[in-house]
Amino acid sequence: MAAFLIIVAALFFAGMGLYGLVMPARLVEPFGLTAASPTARAEVRAVYGGFGVAVAALLGFAAFDAQGVRSVVAVAVGVALVGMAAGRVVSGMVDRPQRFYPVWFYFVVELVLAGLLAWAAAIS
Repeated sequence: MAAFLIIVAALFFAGMGLYGLVMPARLVEPFGLTAASPTARAEVRAVYGGFGVAVAALLGFAAFDAQGVRSVVAVAVGVALVGMAAGRVVSGMVDRPQRFYPVWFYFVVELVLAGLLAWAAAIS
């Protein structure tokens, strides 16, 4: 069961990462951002694309617990997701986003994935 929960999170990161690598401008569009220059697209590819794919690979490795790292990786990525969600809360207090999507939608996604990873760590 722990492996399944971790793979669910890995699939999310893989999807986001691949989308960021292939279509960086489209990925940031819902946030009102543009990636009009090569430098901006490189940044999106690095932060959303490369990082997302790397986290997916790390979670994939952890899912099979090859070196006994499952719990540690699940907790580390889960804490990172909680940090992302906390940043959205700060933004909600300071900037007050008007729509549910994308800010609060991804807040929920981040907390759900963090919860799945915490559950995986607990049952490992």
